[in-house]
Amino acid sequence: MESWLFLALILIVALVGKNMSLIIATAVVMIFKLLPFANKWFPVIEAKGINWGVTVISVAILIPIATGRIGFNDLIKAFKTPAGWIAVAAGIAVAILSKYGVDQLAAVPQVTVALVLGTIIGVVAFKGVAAGPVIASGMTYLVITLFNLHF
Repeated sequence: MESWLFLALILIVALVGKNMSLIIATAVVMIFKLLPFANKWFPVIEAKGINWGVTVISVAILIPIATGRIGFNDLIKAFKTPAGWIAVAAGIAVAILSKYGVDQLAAVPQVTVALVLGTIIGVVAFKGVAAGPVIASGMTYLVITLFNLHF
């Protein structure tokens, strides 16, 4: 019963914040929860969902290359600007942080609750995009490690 109330609260917050991604995600989870096989599939989705999501995002990112809107000339131009080099460094940093973020989520499940709350606040209050829980977890890992903190 607590999980239904928690999900309902998230749905209400998403509706108030008019965040369609969070509304759809919460509704899908609530509908899925009603299905008799949900308990068998939830662990699979939880374990593999982030990778599936990253794959979908990667496909979306590669579409401009496939359509010819981005080509080798654009890549060369990017390396001629400081912003291009910063983007490469940021991409590397995000990939590394995400690796530690996945490990953090598996090792310390309590972090997930705080990340969900932070993500909801960021999405609803600041019109952010809920695309970075793994990155946020990696950043959490980095700060916790640097300052020798514990959850």
